[in-house]
Amino acid sequence: MSFRFNSKKVVACAVLGALCFSLPLAGEARRLHDPQVSARVESQQTLQEGHTRNLTREAASQRKQASGKGTLQERIRAILNEQPARPKEPVVDVRQTLSADDKHILGTPLASQQQCLNYLLSVNPRPNLTVTPEQLISYYYEEGSREGVRPDVAFAQALKETGFFRYGGDVVPEQNNYCGLGTTGGGVKGAYFASSQQGVRAHIQHLLAYASTRKPVEPVVDPRYALVRSSYGARTLSTWEDLNGRWAVPGYTYGQSIMSMFKDMLRY
Repeated sequence: MSFRFNSKKVVACAVLGALCFSLPLAGEARRLHDPQVSARVESQQTLQEGHTRNLTREAASQRKQASGKGTLQERIRAILNEQPARPKEPVVDVRQTLSADDKHILGTPLASQQQCLNYLLSVNPRPNLTVTPEQLISYYYEEGSREGVRPDVAFAQALKETGFFRYGGDVVPEQNNYCGLGTTGGGVKGAYFASSQQGVRAHIQHLLAYASTRKPVEPVVDPRYALVRSSYGARTLSTWEDLNGRWAVPGYTYGQSIMSMFKDMLRY
């Protein structure tokens, strides 16, 4: 049996085999470039991306909630560790002043701050002070009202003691000493105070020392407060006239002159 090599048949078989191998690849290529296939692929990719974004948002939301819980816990801890609120200043039971003839040291004001100012400036347009006269008067009303001491009459006493803030005696304006605390004459200047308000506070506290056994609301700055309280014990003075011979010596009409100036003030 003889075998004859036919070159044409061999070539034809080779071409046919290559064609058979290439057909699946061509089909796959057609599917990849088919618009419908591409749309399905893109749709699947979009869904996957959306799912990924949802997971990311959910994770962020969980982190935010966790952070919020942490913040709430911190706030609770802060509240638990918070310092207790400072107690309010004690309320002073102040007797009501009903008329200009009321001579009591303790009470509420009848004159306004503007009347105090007008009265002062009518006598001395240029008072020698370390603050404005308006500010000084406001201190008298603040400190006096806090302690239950009549601020308008206390201011009238300051006008008497300082000669309407002209001074000229032992005390000088820089002392912020408006009621002659510690002065005894003969060049003794008495007490010095760091500020105008401190000087007013000392004046009001000194009046309170005579008129009440109750301790001042503010820390004591009056250098003679303890001396008065230890001397009087349970006794107190009620009226401005009771200061005669005590605040000023001999001072026979000391309280009467203060009340007279106060009544003049009410006309301004």
